[in-house]
Amino acid sequence: MSETAPLRSAPLRARAEIDLDALRANVRTLRALAPGADLMAVVKSDAYGHGAVRCARAAVEAGATWLGTATPEEALALRAAGLSGRLMCWLWAPGGPWREAVEAEVDVAVSGMWALREVADAARDVGVRARVQLKADTGLGRNGCQPDDWPELVAEALRVEAEGLLTVTGLWSHFACADEPGHPSIEAQLTRFREMVAYAEAQGVRPEVRHIANSPATLTRPDTHFDLVRTGIAVYGISPSPELGSSADLGLRPVMRLSASLALVKHVSGGHGVSYGHHYVTPGDTTLGLVPVGYADGIPRHASGTGPVLVGGKWRTVAGRVAMDQFVVDLGGDEPAAGDEVVLFGAGDGGEPTAEDWAKAAGTIAYEIVTRIGTRVPRVYVHTGE
Repeated sequence: MSETAPLRSAPLRARAEIDLDALRANVRTLRALAPGADLMAVVKSDAYGHGAVRCARAAVEAGATWLGTATPEEALALRAAGLSGRLMCWLWAPGGPWREAVEAEVDVAVSGMWALREVADAARDVGVRARVQLKADTGLGRNGCQPDDWPELVAEALRVEAEGLLTVTGLWSHFACADEPGHPSIEAQLTRFREMVAYAEAQGVRPEVRHIANSPATLTRPDTHFDLVRTGIAVYGISPSPELGSSADLGLRPVMRLSASLALVKHVSGGHGVSYGHHYVTPGDTTLGLVPVGYADGIPRHASGTGPVLVGGKWRTVAGRVAMDQFVVDLGGDEPAAGDEVVLFGAGDGGEPTAEDWAKAAGTIAYEIVTRIGTRVPRVYVHTGE
């Protein structure tokens, strides 16, 4: 049953069906892999394109004890939607909405002194003790405090905590190569994280949670779980990396099924050019089907000539270039009708391609395939029962 339209009979140009039962099952699977830790469901980037509010609620129903976002705006939108549990955001720029986040009891990540000053000022202004998680750069080289600067950040955080302006609720970091089993950086980062946590605790920090495990580490490295695991792509049923196995190998089920309705089917002769640049020319008399989604909807242009779809029980390939709003498939003489379903990707157990298949076709990762599906494609929330 659908929340927004009759399932698969809706008169929609395209639809992304979001199976919340699959999401709940994925959360339970991940929780079982880390029984001694809390679980954060990461719902940044509109839940990787799946719809943040609905997915956040489903994840909490299935036992997620934390939610995570990248930006404070994403976190505040969840609060506005009534999600009141533990919530963290980590991507800040100077002048951000610190006051609103502090008032909303959002855990905010701090990687440097400027951020610590701004959150302290916000807490002083609103009269609410801020919840702060100090991020350590253990080797990823993005956000996070360098080891050489860690003592200064820890000391200042403790000083501001003593003033009653904040509580250091967490110490955390992020892996660079956890999706590459055996990569030497994994052990190096884990060792550095333990050292930086030990230093902070020796100085008097008493965090509620220590965390470094992302989806691949949650799936493969129990020794990284600490107090909390942060699961993003795995919540949505997608393998973090082909090296770790398929979704099915990992006990996960893809949550999104992307489909469209054929807008036109027509007969053409051999030698007919297709789409911009005529990079595809029909090898003989055939039928062409027009699929009314394009790169404006998130279909990667890099999948021109390679992207797979399922039409009438058969795999077909994008013929020629993906355009802004549409692409064409060569149906090889088959006779589907306008309005028939084209499945771009799904769980794969119905014979359809998966997001991983599209990632391979486009030379990218499955994270990008699902996250980039645009707002012109309605999300249809589906509860299949268990």
